[in-house]
Amino acid sequence: MSAVPATDLLDPIDHGSSTPAPVKTGKKRFGLGRTGQYVLLFLFLIVILVPVYVLLVTSFKTDGESLQLTRAWNLPQHWSLDGWKHAWDMLSRPLLNTFLVVIPAVIISSVLGSLNGFVLSRWRFRGANLVFTLILFGMFIPYQAVIVPLTQLLNSLDLKSGIIKLILLHSVYGIPITTLIFRNYYESVPHELIEASRIDGAGMMRTYWSVVLPISIPSFVVVLIWQFTSAWNDFLFALFYNTSKDSTVVTVALNNLASSQNPSYPSNMAGAVIASIPTLVVYILLGKYFVGGLMSGSVKG
Repeated sequence: MSAVPATDLLDPIDHGSSTPAPVKTGKKRFGLGRTGQYVLLFLFLIVILVPVYVLLVTSFKTDGESLQLTRAWNLPQHWSLDGWKHAWDMLSRPLLNTFLVVIPAVIISSVLGSLNGFVLSRWRFRGANLVFTLILFGMFIPYQAVIVPLTQLLNSLDLKSGIIKLILLHSVYGIPITTLIFRNYYESVPHELIEASRIDGAGMMRTYWSVVLPISIPSFVVVLIWQFTSAWNDFLFALFYNTSKDSTVVTVALNNLASSQNPSYPSNMAGAVIASIPTLVVYILLGKYFVGGLMSGSVKG
C-alpha cells in the first residue's frame, strides 16, 4: 500500500474558495444593465419634469411676461401671485363641489364592488359567470355611447341637483372595475376561511363582515385610487349633466378658465396645478400600496 504524500495531507483542497470567472462576467453585465436602466429612468424623468417646470415657472409670471415665448424657460423677472389668486377665486367653489361628488361616489362604488366580488367568487350561484361577464361588459362601453339613454333616464328620475346626478353616474359606472378588482382579490382568499365561518354558523353577510372585509384593505386602496382619479378627472358627464353654475366641478371650471375671452397663462397654469393637487396627494399617501394591492389577487394561494 503506497504512502500518501505529506503535502496532500497538509494542503486540503477547498473547492469553494475560488470564484469562477463566469460569475465576475455576470456581475459586470448586471452592473451595465442596471446603469442603463438608471440612464433611461433619468431621461424619462427629464421628459416628465420639463413640462412641470414650465407650468410652475409660468404660473408665477405676470401676464405680459408670460406672452414672451422666448422667455418661457426663464425664471420670472418679477415674481407674482396674481395668477394664483385669480385661479383660486375661480376654482375654490368647484373644488368643494368636486369633493362632494367624488367622496360619496368612491365609497358607494367600492362597497358595491366589494359585495359583488365576494358573492361572485366565494358565494357562487348558478349563472354567476354570466352575471360577471355582463357586469364587465359595462367597462367597455364608452361614455359617448350612453349619453342619450342616460339623459332619458335622468330626466325620468327628475333629479334636480347636478351633484346628485354625478354621484349616481360615477357610482354606477365604477361598479364594473371595482367588481373585477375585488373578485380577483377574493379568489386568492383561502377556501378554509370561508368554510370555517360556515361551520361556525355564519351567513353570507356575517362572513363578509367578520372574515372577508378585514383582509380587503389592499383592494380597497387600489379601488380608492382608481375611482378617485377617474371621478375627479371626469369632464364629459360633468359638462352634460351638471348645468348649474353653483354646482360646477373643477374640470369644467378649469376649462372655463382656459377658454375665456382674455385668457391669462399664469392663471391657467396655476389652475392646472391647483386642480391636480388632490390626486397628487392621494397618490403620495397611498401610491406605495397600489401595486401591492393589484398584485395581491394575481396569484392564488
